Amino acid sequence: MSKEKETLEHHILKAKNGNQTSFRFLLDKFWAEVYRFQLKRNNSENDAEDITIQTFSKAFDKIHTFNDDYVFKTWLITISKNVHIDLLRKRKVSVATETTKNQEDNVYLVVDENPTPEDKIIREQNLAKLLKDIKQLKPKYQEVIQLRYFQELSYKEIAAKINEPMNNVKVKLLRAKKLLAEIIAKK
Repeated sequence: MSKEKETLEHHILKAKNGNQTSFRFLLDKFWAEVYRFQLKRNNSENDAEDITIQTFSKAFDKIHTFNDDYVFKTWLITISKNVHIDLLRKRKVSVATETTKNQEDNVYLVVDENPTPEDKIIREQNLAKLLKDIKQLKPKYQEVIQLRYFQELSYKEIAAKINEPMNNVKVKLLRAKKLLAEIIAKK
């Protein structure tokens, strides 16, 4: 077994046990592939990004159902296809989909144990420079960063304020922090 496959299996197992660092590893490892897949299907960066966020949200919510006999990337792409189909159906019928109470309760099982490197970078930056860097993000990422780190709202409060499921808020925040860290690292 290759070292990369062994590392991936290790992180999948830890994610099944609710390890936030492993969720972050999986998001970073597979984000670009799922996003590219959706970009080819949609030809819209916004739709591709939204579907990718929803894909990871659903995958992380249901990671305990992942069968290790299959390839994780294939599982993610399948979820992504289904999210895309659901989006198309929703647009046709204009029906809003909401998470169930059980799904929302399961979100609380994911615990952020330690500050991430991105969090440490953010704290070390001076506020004026940080705000300038945040302005380079897409508005939806600016909004979740503003609500979480400047207004200090909980995930649940942010979800209510922007009218999205809590899993989407968590994935958007992970993605926003990663993009912001990349902007900061470039400077």
